[in-house]
Amino acid sequence: MNLLNPKHHNRPYKDKRSEEIMKKTIAFFENKGKASLKKDDQERTWYKEFLDFIGKEKIFADLLTPSKYGGENARWDMWRIQEFNEILGFYGLPYWYTWQVSILGLGPIWMSKNEKLKQKAAELLQKGSVFAFGLSEKEHGADVYSTEMSLEKQADGSYLANGSKYYIGNANQADMVSTFGKIKDTGEYVFFIANYQHNKYDLVKNTVNSQNYVGEYRLENYPVTEDDILAKGQEAWNNALNTVNVGKYNLGWASIGICTHAFYEAINHASKRNLYGMFVTDFPHVKQLFVDAYTRLIAMKLYASRTADYMRSASLEDRRYLLYDPIVKMKVTSQGEEVINSLWNVIAAKGFEKDTFFEMATRDIRALPKLEGTTHVNIALIIKFLQNFLFMPKEYPQIDKCDEAKDDTFLFNQGPTGGLANIQFTDYNKAFELYDLPNVNIFKKQVNLFKETLIKAPASEDQKKNIDVMLTIGEMFTLVPYAQLILENAKIYSVAEALIDQIFDFIVRDFSKYALEFYNKESSTEKQMEYCKKMMIKPNVDPGRFMAVWKNFVYNQKDAYEMNR
Repeated sequence: MNLLNPKHHNRPYKDKRSEEIMKKTIAFFENKGKASLKKDDQERTWYKEFLDFIGKEKIFADLLTPSKYGGENARWDMWRIQEFNEILGFYGLPYWYTWQVSILGLGPIWMSKNEKLKQKAAELLQKGSVFAFGLSEKEHGADVYSTEMSLEKQADGSYLANGSKYYIGNANQADMVSTFGKIKDTGEYVFFIANYQHNKYDLVKNTVNSQNYVGEYRLENYPVTEDDILAKGQEAWNNALNTVNVGKYNLGWASIGICTHAFYEAINHASKRNLYGMFVTDFPHVKQLFVDAYTRLIAMKLYASRTADYMRSASLEDRRYLLYDPIVKMKVTSQGEEVINSLWNVIAAKGFEKDTFFEMATRDIRALPKLEGTTHVNIALIIKFLQNFLFMPKEYPQIDKCDEAKDDTFLFNQGPTGGLANIQFTDYNKAFELYDLPNVNIFKKQVNLFKETLIKAPASEDQKKNIDVMLTIGEMFTLVPYAQLILENAKIYSVAEALIDQIFDFIVRDFSKYALEFYNKESSTEKQMEYCKKMMIKPNVDPGRFMAVWKNFVYNQKDAYEMNR
């Protein structure tokens, strides 16, 4: 598994159109050039040029229309969607963001039983339209239980919508804004369509200082008919959460794209800068920072790509993706921050310069852990799976790499959102047994000690109510499925064992860090602290392995890519 390199984009695709989409998008940005990209970012220019290109080439139309509603090249295919995410992230978060919120806006539409609105969405995609997802509100954020947007039924059977939505991407341009609310007299949840051009749609303001339009809009006696309604009641609720399940996956790939571009800039700069008679890349601590950044980035890709396999093969009988997906959102995006931090510690002041991509990366990488539910919210979700994942394994058919050109229709038929405590997983040890490597074996020991802690020194009732404590336990647990999918995908892609063991060097260190964090909690007991000390293990030190990774995977990336000016 290699880093994205737009100058040598020779990835295999299952069909000609997918390759054409990726290469045309890369060509658009490379022809635009870094200077123009930066100018638009600094002047907060709405990306009409990009959206015109997307519309002309019918890219959103082919990537975001299920085959039933689109042309011969249309399908909702998470394999190529993840590729497109990575490319857009590589060139800048704003371009990714307008795509991401279109995905969210389309979710309730494709999940709906309203065929007229589905046909309308397909027609708008053909015309190059973008979409919006009206879920969050100013006073309640993403607390959808408390939504104040309401539909009041009129004598003729129609409704009037009243209320406002906040932090809504594309709110200034979306002909179909999938809006979540409640029916006033029954309290039922409802999803309905609003149009930004309607005179009862008040676009209040852009809430951010950015190229993006993340709007506040207000509906005042906005007329809604049954034809405008996507779903009601439990179905509307399910569609809201299931749309987030589809959309949150994309955030990890935006982080991967941003980090990849920043990595190229950093290694190009550092390898040419001479200080005290040495190139910056000759300093041992710089080698360590670059190796850490690279291995974390490759691990992000291995994990996120493998998660797509579970999403694409999911069914009502196999919903394991509901754990792996929020880990992409929570872990991959927070790892992106770690990658940028390591690179920034190398290039220092260079990272502030206004003509670099890196200056954008340092700002935008911070956003992704905080969108579609904070890291904390997603850890709280992830920890619900801990018991079954660690202690109650179940056999499933083998899931191979799912890169075939097919519609991922289950994502729009996910069914009820509950029952998470009933989802079971294969024994993660099967993945750990794929490799007999020093740091993989150390991590196995840490995981066994963690499980023993949960049995012999479990969290007290007070600790379970303490979010701070449970977040640390959640971070420790998260590393287990994270490691599992990394190892599964490393085998699929025949990743070099030296690189795998170097990846587990940082995984062992991270687990030890969280063990120390748990040790230092005010509420940790003597027995818990005793186990924490056992779990704090130093990774295997192998200078030969480290230098092989540095030479063969990291340093050889210098001058591999630089964006056209």
